[in-house]
Amino acid sequence: MAKPLFLILLLLIPLHSAAQELDTYMKKQGLVDVMEADTTLRLHLYYATSVNFMGKSVYKGITRAWLHPKAAAMLVKASLLLHKEHPHWHLLIYDAARPMSVQKKMWILVRGTHNINYISNPSHGGGLHNYGMAVDITLINEHGFPLQMGTPFDFFGPKAHTNNEAFLLKSKQLTPEEYNNRLLLRRIMKKAGFHTITYEWWHFNACSRSEARMKYPIIP
Repeated sequence: MAKPLFLILLLLIPLHSAAQELDTYMKKQGLVDVMEADTTLRLHLYYATSVNFMGKSVYKGITRAWLHPKAAAMLVKASLLLHKEHPHWHLLIYDAARPMSVQKKMWILVRGTHNINYISNPSHGGGLHNYGMAVDITLINEHGFPLQMGTPFDFFGPKAHTNNEAFLLKSKQLTPEEYNNRLLLRRIMKKAGFHTITYEWWHFNACSRSEARMKYPIIP
């Protein structure tokens, strides 16, 4: 039997002293390791590997998913809601808190490309990942395989949008299974208090950007 995908992906994340330093740094910022808060959560940090749309690791080996305590509590609630409906399924985290120093690296890498519209400009205050108030996430089944969502993570195009899914379904660009999987993920995350965005089915915010700027510190 093939190894579960998330286990294969985890093997791609390098574990070395730099990772420990980054994890310690995130903890000192007052962030919560959500894997400790809920051991049923699964993790594959795409930006800690070179297998991402930038083709380069920008986390330099960070090994954990960190969130602001409020967002972490909301994610734990979402996990509990999922397990009530599907006891053997799990939430798989693709990205969580992101230091502004990393945001600046990402901006430099996408500057001058068509992907620039999908990365928050650090000179404008960045995005909610930079406050630990956003998470990129999907669902995996009891065998450890991600559920079909119609596109992979970080697919930049209309098929990943959340505001035209009925059309995508009607035009057979999404299958009924993919459509229903998105609805399930979104329903659970919204019930836990998260908000969606238009362009990425995997992205969820724990508050608005204006609220974050008023109430929460940015991660340097």
